Amino acid sequence: MRVVMVSDVYFPRINGVSTAIQTYRQALRAHGVEVSLVAPDYGQPCAESWIARVPSRAVPGDPEDRLVRWGRMHDAVEHAVEQGCDLIHVQTPFVAHYAGCSAARRYGLPVIATYHTLFEEYLKHYAPLIPAAWLRALARRFSRRQCNALDAVIVPSKAIHQRLSGYGVTSPMHVLPTGIPIQTAANCGRSSFRLRFGIDESRPVALFVGRVAHEKNIAFLLDAVDLAREAVPDILLLIAGEGPALRQLRQTVVDRGLHDSVQFIGYLDRQTELPDCYAAADVFAFASRTETQGLVLLEAMAAGLPVVALAEMGTLDILGAGRGAIIPDDNPYAFSLTLGRVLLDADLRSRLAADGRLYASEWSDDRLAGKMAELYRQIVGKHFSRSEADFNLLPL
Repeated sequence: MRVVMVSDVYFPRINGVSTAIQTYRQALRAHGVEVSLVAPDYGQPCAESWIARVPSRAVPGDPEDRLVRWGRMHDAVEHAVEQGCDLIHVQTPFVAHYAGCSAARRYGLPVIATYHTLFEEYLKHYAPLIPAAWLRALARRFSRRQCNALDAVIVPSKAIHQRLSGYGVTSPMHVLPTGIPIQTAANCGRSSFRLRFGIDESRPVALFVGRVAHEKNIAFLLDAVDLAREAVPDILLLIAGEGPALRQLRQTVVDRGLHDSVQFIGYLDRQTELPDCYAAADVFAFASRTETQGLVLLEAMAAGLPVVALAEMGTLDILGAGRGAIIPDDNPYAFSLTLGRVLLDADLRSRLAADGRLYASEWSDDRLAGKMAELYRQIVGKHFSRSEADFNLLPL
C-alpha cells in the first residue's frame, strides 16, 4: 500500500506534527505501507527522496512557520499521487487540507486527516483583541466543515473525539494516538549533559520539553517552581525548546528573581541530545491544558523519568491510568508540593520510573503503526467498494 501524506509543516520545523509524521513513516514500512510526503521547503537541502518540498515563504510575524504557494502545493500533491497512491492522509488544516482533498476528488481516492491541534484553545493566545466567543465559533465551524469533507478523521485521544462530536462532525472518527520509538534507555549522558550546561551533579532538576508557546502553560510551571523553592531551595527548572513565548517568559523569570531557578536551553536534537537531557533530569513537569495527546509525556516515561503533570484534554488518555505519573490538583501550590515530594523521595522516583517504562512500552510506534495500517486498508476497501456500488447503479 502507498500513502501520500500532505502537511504544511515538517522538519526542520520541530513540533508534534513533524514528530508524528516521522514516527509513522518509519514504523509503517514494517506493516507494508510506503509513505511519501509533500511538505514546505525551508530553504535547506533535502536529500530524502520520499519528501517533495514545495516552495514557501515565512509567515509574517512567525519565522518558525512557512506559507506554501497554493498552486505549487496542489501540483506537488497531484504529482505525488500520480507516482502511485491508495490513500491521501492530510496532517494539517491549511493549504495541505485543500490540496489533499482536491487531489482525492480528481483521482477518486479516499482522503483522511489527523486532527493534531485543538484550535479552539489556541486562537485566544494569538488574537487577544477578538472576543473569545467569536474565536471559538470560528474554530468550531472551520473544523466541522473540514472534517466533514473527509472519508475519516484520526483523533489522538477520546477527549478530542468528544470535542469534535460536539462540533457536529459526522465523518467517521477513529481514536488512534501516535506511538513512540521504544529504545533501551542509557543514563550515561547524565553527567556530561549537566557538565555542558553548568548544572551541579546533585542539584534537583525538573524538566519541560516542548514548544515554548503560551498554550503550553509554562507560566504555571514558573509559579510552581517559585513555590517549590520553600521545600527544595536549589530546585532548577530546565526549559528545552523555543517558540513565540520565549522572550516574554525570559523577562518574567528576570522580573520575579527566578534566574537562579530556571534555565532555558533551547531546542535539542531528538536523537543525539534529548535522551541525555531526559537522563540529566529528576522529574518531568508538564502543565498544558490544550494537548490533543501529549506525546512528550510518554517519551519522558520511556526514558525512565517520573512525571508530574496536569491531566486535561488529550493527556487524560495517557495520565488517566495513573502509571509513571502523579497528577496534582490544578493550581500552582498543589503542583509545587508534588514536585517537592517527588524530588525529595528517591524511592518514589524509582517506583514511578519503573512503572512508567513498562507503561510507555504499551504505546510503542510499531504496535500503533500496525493499527494505522489496518485502518488504512479498511478505509481504502470501503471507499472502492462504495465507488464500485455507485458505478453499478448508473443507468446503462
